[in-house]
Amino acid sequence: MVEGPSSEQPRGRRPSFAASALLTYGTNLAVALLSLGNVMIVSRALGATGRGDVVFLTTMAILTSNIAALGVQQANVNIGGSEPERRPALATNSVILAALLGFGAAGVLYGLVEAFPGLGGESERDLRWLALGVIPVMIVGHFLRYLVQADYAFQAMNAAWLLAPLTNVIVNGALAAAGVLSVGAAVGTWVAGQALSTVMYAWVVSRRLAGFGRPDVGLVRRSMAFGLRAHPGAVMQFGNYRLDQWLLGSMAGSRELGLYSVAVAWAEALFYLPTALVMVQRPDLVRASVEEARRLATAVFRAALWLTLPIAVGMVVAAPVLCVAVFGEEFRGSIDDLRVLVPGAFGILSLKLLGSALTAQRRPLRESAAIGIAFACTVGLDVALIPELGGLGAAMASSIAYVAGGTAAVLIFARTLDVPLGAFVPRPADVRVLAGQLRGALRRIATAVD
Repeated sequence: MVEGPSSEQPRGRRPSFAASALLTYGTNLAVALLSLGNVMIVSRALGATGRGDVVFLTTMAILTSNIAALGVQQANVNIGGSEPERRPALATNSVILAALLGFGAAGVLYGLVEAFPGLGGESERDLRWLALGVIPVMIVGHFLRYLVQADYAFQAMNAAWLLAPLTNVIVNGALAAAGVLSVGAAVGTWVAGQALSTVMYAWVVSRRLAGFGRPDVGLVRRSMAFGLRAHPGAVMQFGNYRLDQWLLGSMAGSRELGLYSVAVAWAEALFYLPTALVMVQRPDLVRASVEEARRLATAVFRAALWLTLPIAVGMVVAAPVLCVAVFGEEFRGSIDDLRVLVPGAFGILSLKLLGSALTAQRRPLRESAAIGIAFACTVGLDVALIPELGGLGAAMASSIAYVAGGTAAVLIFARTLDVPLGAFVPRPADVRVLAGQLRGALRRIATAVD
């Protein structure tokens, strides 16, 4: 295959953390706004039942692709971050592994749905085929995104990230305006958006970064060995985000899932800050000593708590406006779901930031332990609460599970890296430091734009 410009990136060439975090968080917000715009378009055009059908099919593909990835993306960012010369082989290995794992997983899921039709919910057979077919494409995009992240190429990563939601809003908006938007068209548009993002990641790796080199079987073994250690946590983490929707759609039907999905769409806006911080901080933590990792992780954790609190309070207060005024009277049942989901954001913040730091420091099983606690709570409480309470039961289960897992993440991180619990408590000095960093980041961004 064609080599890119260089597989070696100087270790000293690193963008400002605050500026990169701000830009990535801005991209997260743009993704959130576009995603919410798409949710509003689909919900108003198709109603709660149609929205539930779309969510069920996309959730099936998203959850399956994350299970099938086997944690290889975690190996990509760790190995690619610490051994730049391995990136070309990692890129090619990623494409090959994604094809094998993706088609294998799609085949297994198809067989399971045929054997147990309840797993397919109320979805149509042809649309399930469409959702299954995009799984390999999603996996390769996931693998390549982590390689881009390992190379500090956050601007390119953010651009690729925006493609899918932008495609959804433009195409679904046009179809809705023409009065021809259907469940099949919405799912097809989502599939096209996923494919475009993957193509963008491949182009960035090929033309802007290390490129695609010869496959390396020995590196595959290394990647799989590390990935399989990180994989249980990654699967359970994503299960915490999406399994409740699959279970809700199967147990309570598409309409109940449609209502719940609107609450989730708003609540997930609280996840974007820790997601952005994890992406930007991960390459540093991979290279950091234990002492540096302790300092960096706890400082960013405290800053994230300060930033999340006012947004969470505002979301609880504004829930009626967010659910009913934006999506319509049919979605009034989403208000309580959203309010119950909001406290779980603080647990997600702990799981994401501290769990990622543990994996970056080559302790993925410790992260998996915290996530496992949340996952066990999610499954147990979903099964217990959804049949009786529907979407509200799913919201209660998720929020309790996130808080339990987040608490476990704090305790495990503290014990593993010998951090006093007081280091996680927000302090007034954090606000002054945070304000200074944000001002500096805005100046750098403004200078870059000029």
